[in-house]
Amino acid sequence: MNTLLEHVQAVLSTTPERWQRLVATLPADLLTRQPVAGEWSALNCLQHLLDAEYKNFPVRLRAFLAGEDFSPFDPSLVHSGLDGLSPQELVATFARTRQESLVALQSLQDDDLTRTVQHPQFGTVTLAQMLHTWAAHDLMHTVQGERALMQPFMLGCGPWRVFFRDHEISTAKE
Repeated sequence: MNTLLEHVQAVLSTTPERWQRLVATLPADLLTRQPVAGEWSALNCLQHLLDAEYKNFPVRLRAFLAGEDFSPFDPSLVHSGLDGLSPQELVATFARTRQESLVALQSLQDDDLTRTVQHPQFGTVTLAQMLHTWAAHDLMHTVQGERALMQPFMLGCGPWRVFFRDHEISTAKE
């Protein structure tokens, strides 16, 4: 099997485990705490990952395999129908949905990686590029969630706070 397929599957399989551990051990007020106005809480990051698992990456994987171009995806339409779920329900749903995606990824062959489709914004893209994006997206939003969790602790570090400056979230992103 191609190293890319192995690495992507490894990253995608660890994401639910990381979130399950966070949700099982951290209090809800910490998970739902926004680091600053306009920034996502850790729970918002998990909701976004679940949205992407429903509406984006597996849908696009099927499009590649069917030779169909991508439909536009609006990432600003987030968390549809997920706001009423508890953190435990969200992470359980994410884990189940991700398992389905991992099964689908197991069917890929090395020669599938060169498949191309048309992306409405980027033009011609390959399946390999999308798989890199999927793994990076998982890691990015998990780190974003962990950074949100760090904020209240960093505020209480006193003189050690200087060591965490690279992780401070001080203003909302536009």
